Amino acid sequence: MVKSLTSHRPALAIGLKVTAIGLFTLMAAIIKSTSEYVPPGEAVFFRSLFAIPVIVAWLIMRGDLRHGLIAKNPMGHFWRGVLGTSAMGMTFTGLGMLPLPEVTAIGFATPIFTLILAAIFLGETIRLIRISAVVVGLAGVLMMLWPRLSSGADVGDTATLGAILILIATIARAMVQIHIRQLVQTEHTAAIVFYFSITATLLSLLTFPFGWVMPSWEIFLLLFASGLIGGVAQILVTSSYRFAAASMLAPYDYASMLFAIVIGYVWFAELPTLVMLAGATLVIAGNILVIWRESRLGLVRGKARPMIDPKGG
Repeated sequence: MVKSLTSHRPALAIGLKVTAIGLFTLMAAIIKSTSEYVPPGEAVFFRSLFAIPVIVAWLIMRGDLRHGLIAKNPMGHFWRGVLGTSAMGMTFTGLGMLPLPEVTAIGFATPIFTLILAAIFLGETIRLIRISAVVVGLAGVLMMLWPRLSSGADVGDTATLGAILILIATIARAMVQIHIRQLVQTEHTAAIVFYFSITATLLSLLTFPFGWVMPSWEIFLLLFASGLIGGVAQILVTSSYRFAAASMLAPYDYASMLFAIVIGYVWFAELPTLVMLAGATLVIAGNILVIWRESRLGLVRGKARPMIDPKGG
């Protein structure tokens, strides 16, 4: 008798999730290391293109390829692709302008913005605990951005522009989450994964006239690795949700800060500032309030969310 793949195995789930988070952070570091040599749109192309074989092979192994090829709402997939690809492009641009830990910390605000947008566009009720979470989270975002956006900062400055782009990318990812909540009502998650990879690859080609370059073999291998690593990480994080509830695994997303600090220091000689760490702590506290409240309400929104929201998009 075949053993169920949806059994409750929390240790395995945590191991898969943390490994995936580490791989996503490594992928971001690889993209950052190539930012001097290739434009962001080209990096998005290679990141998306080389993830496709990994995702397709996995869908075949799962027996989900048939579902992955069925698109009942083609325009829904298109707009998910536009939003996700835009977020990925801005994130990749910001990675070349800001320290890796800072990009990671600002990205933690995605659930806070998702909560706000869900209230605006989906009519979801936000009561005292969620309002408190939003206030705490936004205070943390403001604290992290203040050194970049204060009166002494120049919008033309590289770091300031990078912070603005990462903030916009974070809001765009929140919009992706809202769009996915509507898309999953008619679309199989395998289709959302497959068609995002396809649309991100095709949409990134639109940036070709804006200065693509022929990468060296070393840079090409790094870009190739970013796609493979991103695809594998996506599979691992999705698999983790087969063995534990989303609410239990959500806090492990913040392991990315530890990975970002270590990789940032070893690879790029970057260290987070105390202000950035304090702001990140507030954002994480706000997110934990949201996680706790949703857990109490039983609102585990889709075990496949990490599968359909790859890092950067």
